[in-house]
Amino acid sequence: MTGALIILLFTALVGVVLWWFDRRKNTDETAEKSQAPPVPDASEEMECCGQHLICEKTSLTPLSTEVEYFDDEELDRFRGRGAEAYSADETEEFRQILLTMDPTEVPAWVRSLQLRGITPPAELRDEILLIASDLRFEK
Repeated sequence: MTGALIILLFTALVGVVLWWFDRRKNTDETAEKSQAPPVPDASEEMECCGQHLICEKTSLTPLSTEVEYFDDEELDRFRGRGAEAYSADETEEFRQILLTMDPTEVPAWVRSLQLRGITPPAELRDEILLIASDLRFEK
């Protein structure tokens, strides 16, 4: 019985020490975060990093206002439509264009769609993000 009591007290002591170190660590992290410069919000206007041609190749956010067409003028009829409002045939039309283009052109295509007021179908969002992230990590 005495052995069990010693083990219980030792476990409680270790728990208190671990709790104290965790609390101290969390307080230090909070202090560091408050001193760190603010991270720019994605909705804020982006400034060029000095490597405009490099950063724009993998970015899905338009950095310029120049509209570029990728033999997809027929998609202009979808201007103003929501991502969930496409039929299966219309989604397949977007997918066909996406799959026939070079993966390095996909971010520029998405930027072009955004500048033209066209939202791609929600079903293609994961495919587009996968292609863009592959381009980023490829470097």
